[in-house]
Amino acid sequence: MFISSIRLSSQRLLVKKPFTAVTLRAATALPLRSYSQPASLQNSTGLTWSDFFKLRKQQRRINVGSSLFTGLLGCNISWAYLSTMEIDPTQLVFGFDPLTVISAGIMAAGALGYLLGPIVGSQIFKLSHQKQLEYFNDKNKDFLKHIINNRVDASSQSFSNPVPDYYGEKIGSLKEYKQWLRDCHAYAKKSKEFL
Repeated sequence: MFISSIRLSSQRLLVKKPFTAVTLRAATALPLRSYSQPASLQNSTGLTWSDFFKLRKQQRRINVGSSLFTGLLGCNISWAYLSTMEIDPTQLVFGFDPLTVISAGIMAAGALGYLLGPIVGSQIFKLSHQKQLEYFNDKNKDFLKHIINNRVDASSQSFSNPVPDYYGEKIGSLKEYKQWLRDCHAYAKKSKEFL
């Protein structure tokens, strides 16, 4: 009952006040302006390049820390398993001394743990930066496109003209990125002059 009375009153208003072309244009333009955000607010949710590089450094530190942790964990787990085994010192294992095989096994477990560290570290980074993760991934894609477009041809490297950070892994700020670009330019210039 109440809804039908609202419909009737709205129909009466429409009948009493016919829309002109000017009021129709204004009515369609106003809601779009009122619901859209200003450009300054739209960009405030994204990351700036300096924030991106800070997060990138933090991700790298988390990965290195988790690699060290998982490497030590792998060594300790393998030591706990291998220390309980009975070994006859007179018998060879795979043609080697048993102590050598045990030491190699512990080092291999540590190396495997170290290699698995970035997998654990990336999950920790994703969980700790869930709100910024989408923007971080977009900036990372843009950054890698810049690296691919500006990297130099490594085929003409020499001892006196080494390639400057081919994958851009050591770039941690805008200043370092600009220095990397200058190094790439100097490398390209040297390689053209000496060829």
